[in-house]
Formats: sequence, C-alpha cells, structure tokens
Amino acid sequence: MTEPRDLQKAALRGEPSYVWRDGQRRRLDMILNAADERVTGTALIDGCGVGMYLDHMGRCFEEIVGLDIEFDRLVEARTRQDKVLEGAGEALPFPSNTFDFILSHEVLEHVSDDQETIDEIVRVLRPGGRLALFCPNRGYPFETHGIYWRGQYHFGNKPVVNYLPRRWRDKLAPHVNVYTRHDLVKLFKGHPVKFIKRTIIFGAYDNIIGRHPAVGKIIRWILHILERTPLKLFGLSHFWVVEKI
Repeated sequence: MTEPRDLQKAALRGEPSYVWRDGQRRRLDMILNAADERVTGTALIDGCGVGMYLDHMGRCFEEIVGLDIEFDRLVEARTRQDKVLEGAGEALPFPSNTFDFILSHEVLEHVSDDQETIDEIVRVLRPGGRLALFCPNRGYPFETHGIYWRGQYHFGNKPVVNYLPRRWRDKLAPHVNVYTRHDLVKLFKGHPVKFIKRTIIFGAYDNIIGRHPAVGKIIRWILHILERTPLKLFGLSHFWVVEKI
C-alpha cells in the first residue's frame, strides 16, 4: 500500500482512486449493471474525489455530476468532467427527485453523519432511481484506514481492529466508520426503498499483483470465488443496490 500524499487528509477523508486498474474496472462493471437503463438519465457521484469514476462513468451516462467536500480534489476532478460541485453529503445542494442514479463509493464511512447522508441521497433520487453503495465491511480482518495510537495516526492495514468491541474499535479508529449488514439496514429504515442487491465483495489486490503477479492473481482468484460462499462475510466492502419506490 502506497503512503498517501497527505496523511491527515487520508485519515479524515480516505484516499481517492488516483489510478485506473483491474479493481476499478471491476467495480465500474458492477456500477453500470446496477444502473441498468438509468444510464440514459442523470447521475451523481456523491464523493467523487479526483474524478476517476466521474471520468469513466461520464462516458456511459447521458449527464453526470460530481460532488466532493475537498476543493483541491475537485480541481483535479474538473480536468476530467466539467460538472463538479463542492459540498457535503449531509446537505446535498440539489432539489428533491433530481437524479436517476447515485454512486457512493467508499465515502459513507467518512461523513460526519451517515444517517443524514443516506436521508439526502434518498431525497434527491427520483422514484425508480437507484443508489450503488460501497462501504467497509466490519467483518473484514483489517482496518484499511489506519488507526490512532497514543495521539498519532498510523497509516495502513491494521489487523483485528474491526473485531474489537465497538467502543474500543472506535477509540482506535474514530476517523472512520465500519458497517455490519444490520447497521446499513438501520440507515434505510423508514425510507421508501427496496433492496435490489445486498452482498459483500473482496478487493482486487492490485498492489499485491503489482509486486508478486503470480501469487497475487491466485489470491484474487480464490477470494473472488469466496464471494459466492458464506465466507464472503469476511470480504472487504458491502455492495448494495438500493432503489427508491
């Protein structure tokens, strides 16, 4: 794992995708399958980072908008797509029933209020519109966003942290949330939605493959097979497709 450009920002906001590799291509296929015929409509990337998904999705959707809370990341995103706005997920600057499709890609865990963020996403979706949501799975054996220890931030994958009792886990990783299936169900409770897909996926492990191609590809092949078994509970991320009704 490459150390981020800005450790403090990485702790608070996570690291956006700076390169386009197999992992991003695989997730793009999942996103487009989730969107289905909605690619003919208007899409929002809520937390677009430097615009990697904005760029590739912009070639597929009729109209696309990117939103992020970090202005400097938006400057880079604008080199890929014109329609980008600075804003927070808890207060989306759009009228209700605006978008046919919304992507929230590994963003929910970083917001100040995840319930308000989901409320806002559902509000700005049109009836029949869909959300594709990726967010960290608490069952994954590593906390991928680093931890704070004795007042200092330590970047990298930290084992076992997510298996600790919640109050201990949150002391080590107060900067980022992590979710069980039940946690996500609670966020959507009371909203006019139906769940099209709810699963857990492993990563693509492109960094391992870059260093050890043969071994890395075997690891990825095995883990992607496990996504079709109960062992997917140990996967990296939840992937949910949620439709407003």
